[in-house]
Amino acid sequence: MKPWALMAEFAGADALLAAARRARAAGYRHVEAYSPFPVEGLAETLGYARTPVPFWTFLGALGGGTGGYFMQWYSAVVDYPVNIAGRPLHSWPMFIPLTFELAVLGGALAAVVAFLAASGLPRLRHPLFASRDFDLATRNRFFLCLRGDDPAFDAQQTRDFLQSLQPLACIEVAP
Repeated sequence: MKPWALMAEFAGADALLAAARRARAAGYRHVEAYSPFPVEGLAETLGYARTPVPFWTFLGALGGGTGGYFMQWYSAVVDYPVNIAGRPLHSWPMFIPLTFELAVLGGALAAVVAFLAASGLPRLRHPLFASRDFDLATRNRFFLCLRGDDPAFDAQQTRDFLQSLQPLACIEVAP
């Protein structure tokens, strides 16, 4: 049975960064790294692109603000126009506070939905959580994971490659 991934455990951040560089140079594209703290340059080494969350947040804010303004304009000008003391029906300064608030609300809701969609959450079970010693990723160990859906993944060749990186351990992750 093909493993979900093969994972190498390292003692330090420099070893993880060097291993990630070698894995990308060897042709692996679905490379993941786990560390107890941010490692400078690791995201660029792994080839992470920009996240789509800011774009969707902007669209949510634009939609919320536009919808809020339109809702106020429609109710005050078209649906129920009331002439009070000669004030114009389309009194735009009065519409600004609610427009701003709905833009913030729309942006926040879109950001949450985009974050959840981009990160694949909610995911209650992940194969890595059941692998041996993976809980050390939050304390003092660094892990490099080569996933089985990578086009360059071959179980034996990938295991040999990871062993050549001189990790503390090489772990097979079951699906």
